[in-house]
Amino acid sequence: MVQIASFGQTADGRAVQRITLSKGDLTVALLTWGAVLHSVRLAGVAHDLTLGSDRMEDYQGAMLYHGPVIAPVANRIGHARARVGGREVQLEANQAGHCLHSGSTGAQGQVWDVVSVTADSATLGLSLPDGLGGFPGNRRVEARFSLTGRATLRLELYATTDTETLWNATSHGYWTLDGGADWAGHSLQIAADHFLPTDADARPTGEIVPVAGGPMDFRAPRTPSPGSPALDHCFCLSDGPRPLRDVLTLQGASGLRMTVATTEPGVQIYDGRDGKCPSRGLYAALAIETQGWSDAPSYPAFPPITLHPDAPARQITEWRFDRA
Repeated sequence: MVQIASFGQTADGRAVQRITLSKGDLTVALLTWGAVLHSVRLAGVAHDLTLGSDRMEDYQGAMLYHGPVIAPVANRIGHARARVGGREVQLEANQAGHCLHSGSTGAQGQVWDVVSVTADSATLGLSLPDGLGGFPGNRRVEARFSLTGRATLRLELYATTDTETLWNATSHGYWTLDGGADWAGHSLQIAADHFLPTDADARPTGEIVPVAGGPMDFRAPRTPSPGSPALDHCFCLSDGPRPLRDVLTLQGASGLRMTVATTEPGVQIYDGRDGKCPSRGLYAALAIETQGWSDAPSYPAFPPITLHPDAPARQITEWRFDRA
C-alpha cells in the first residue's frame, strides 16, 4: 500500500511530498526533500525506529542530516580540495576548513523528483549539474526504496556522470530501537577488523588501525555507553565494494533487532552527541551510514571513490528487523 501527501513547502516555496509505503509488518515514510527516511514503524512497536520531525523547517535547519541521502560525497574531504581527473578541484569549506557532506549544495538540501511509485516501492531522482559545489560532471542519482519480506527495507542507489568525478553517497538515518531518551542499553556488533582514527576535526588521520583489544572492537556484540567510547568513525568492512552481506547488528534492550547489510566497504557510526533533534536530547539515536571510507581522496591507501562515465555506481543497503 502507498500513500502520497503534502509535507509542506521549503523556505523558498517548493512543494515537498511524504510517501508512505506499507508491506508485511513494516511501514516506511519518505520525503522528497533530501530523499529523507522520515519514519520507520514496525507492527506491535509503539515508537518510531528512526528520528524524524513533522516540521519542514527542522529539516532545513538543525536536522539537515537526519535521514537524508547525502551525495555526492558523504563525510569529510580534507581541506576541501581533491584531485579529480588529473586536476585539483576546490570544494566548499563548510566545517573547520574541510568539506562536510558535499557542502550547502549537497543532495540532502534539495527537492528530489518522484520517478516512480508502486505498492511497495518508491524511486526518487535528482540531477546534479557540473560544477555544483565544486564537483565536476553532470550527474544523475536515483534512490529506490522498497519493502521486501515481512520487515526488510532496501535502498538501491544508482549514479551516473558524464565526466570523471567523486561519488560516495549514503543514507544518514538515525536509529533507536527502544524509544527511550537515548540509545543507552543498545548492543552493537560490526564486522570490521579495522577502523579509521580521527583528529580534532573528526577527519581521518590516514591511519588504518586494528580494532582488536581496543575500544572500537565491536566484532562481538557489546553494549557501549553514550560517549564511551565517543563514536564518529568509519569502520572498515573491506577494501572495496562487495556483494551484499550482513555487516552490523544493533539490538535494543527490548530485544528488537536491526541487521544491516550493504555492498559498501565502510560504515560510519555517529553517536548523536550533538542533540540536534529539537524534541530529543543528547545521544538520542545512533547514525549508521554505509558508505566508502571517509576522506578517501586525501589518502591513496583508502579505496577510491571515483565515478567514471562508463561505470555507473550501484550500491545496496538493507535494514532487516526482528526480535532476538
